[in-house]
Amino acid sequence: MDTNTWDTLVGSMKSAYVKGVGEGAVPRPVIMPLVRGELVGLVWVRPTKPGADALTGIAALSNIAAAAGADEVVLAWETREVATACELPATGPSPCLNMVRATPDGHVLHQFPYDEEVPPAGSEDPVGSPAALVWKQSIAPRPDGELPPPVKAAVDYAFTPMDLDHPNPFGVTVVLMEEDGYTVRLAEGFDH
Repeated sequence: MDTNTWDTLVGSMKSAYVKGVGEGAVPRPVIMPLVRGELVGLVWVRPTKPGADALTGIAALSNIAAAAGADEVVLAWETREVATACELPATGPSPCLNMVRATPDGHVLHQFPYDEEVPPAGSEDPVGSPAALVWKQSIAPRPDGELPPPVKAAVDYAFTPMDLDHPNPFGVTVVLMEEDGYTVRLAEGFDH
């Protein structure tokens, strides 16, 4: 992926987090598969129950990348959100937008910590204003940085070819993931 595409994905995720925190919730984990530098789309994890279901739901994000024959993926998640949902200890800075760039040869972890600033009580809005997000200094990219187990599984399985006996394995995977509750937004220009 070229630098402009990466910068666009980072900017898009940061904007989504600013909006989400302002509305009271961070976005769900998302995978962005790429084929020959072309973005396939974005797929957000389905609603999950805490524990094993969340682990499985996040790991299964890999299905879309595998079906598309992705040669690179980007996954984004929030430290606390994934730790809480998966009932795992939080590793790394928190709160933090994490983004991993992965290819079959390895991955690089990028971390963008932030603070949530809650307006003081008694400000103009009597109901209380939502928290605002303030980005802190980014952490230096870490090749092969530690990933939470479900994210590691999604990265590992993203490059495992799917053995699906269907004339359009990508199309059927999209339909099945949507039926399972994943939010799928395919890029307009993606032709598979």
